Amino acid sequence: MSAFSDDMQIATGEAGTPRADTIYHAVLDAIHQGRLAPGSVVNEAALAQEFGVSRGPVREAVRRLQGIQMVSREPYLKARVVTLDASTARELFELRMALEGMACNLDARRMSDTEIDALISELKRSRHTYSDTAPKEAGVFDFHERIVRACGNARIINLLCGDLYHLLRIYRRHSGAIVERKEEAFDEHWQILRAMKARDPHLAESLMRSHIRRAARNLFDHLDGESLPDI
Repeated sequence: MSAFSDDMQIATGEAGTPRADTIYHAVLDAIHQGRLAPGSVVNEAALAQEFGVSRGPVREAVRRLQGIQMVSREPYLKARVVTLDASTARELFELRMALEGMACNLDARRMSDTEIDALISELKRSRHTYSDTAPKEAGVFDFHERIVRACGNARIINLLCGDLYHLLRIYRRHSGAIVERKEEAFDEHWQILRAMKARDPHLAESLMRSHIRRAARNLFDHLDGESLPDI
């Protein structure tokens, strides 16, 4: 069974679509959705056959995936999807606590009432994506990305929504994989928005930092043999 959607396979034949771009996005989507698990081999020959292309576009796509740290390759070894490790997780969650916390602080000060209300409405509409019955592809509403992009600080946005976004998303997906955590996450997201609506920047920041720390604890509980570091 292919790890890639039919839409992605059809896209390779679209006029004007660079083949390396198509393969890059197809593999990236498969990683995000968990169809290519951490540590999985990224087989260039198989990809070339699957998409009906030469090895050149595949190599270019894999190099781009390496550039955003979604794929790793040791000398003389095959490329693999990045694996989850405690050291990287600690650093990423520390970064998120600091920057997403500040983003919430800025949101509470800078977002208009209309913008906050729209975000609240979108969170309510996405309620079903926090349940155990939601398909993996259902997560079209990225609460954390929306919070960051609304803060108005270009450096924070570039750090968290640029190339690093993809690696952050992998760790976030695993930290919220169990049903109980999904339901808790919705409630925590709701409380953060309420603090923003109340124009309490310090509470919004504190709630986001606590929310991310809980996500970190959940992830480390599910990393074999690891315990939550002091973050």
